[in-house]
Amino acid sequence: MFGLGLPEMMVVLVVGLLVFGPSKLPSLGKSLGEAIRGFKKGLEDDTSAQPELDKADPKIEK
Repeated sequence: MFGLGLPEMMVVLVVGLLVFGPSKLPSLGKSLGEAIRGFKKGLEDDTSAQPELDKADPKIEK
């Protein structure tokens, strides 16, 4: 249905190079990767903390 193929990814890469330049592109990629990694870790921490919250106060309705 919706996906990025090789031609679309090439267009995105060329536009990124034109906008940010070749020197800034690696640092932007690193920052984006760290942000995604932090988001995933936050989701994992949130789901692992949920059962502890349920056990802490039995009066809380689900």
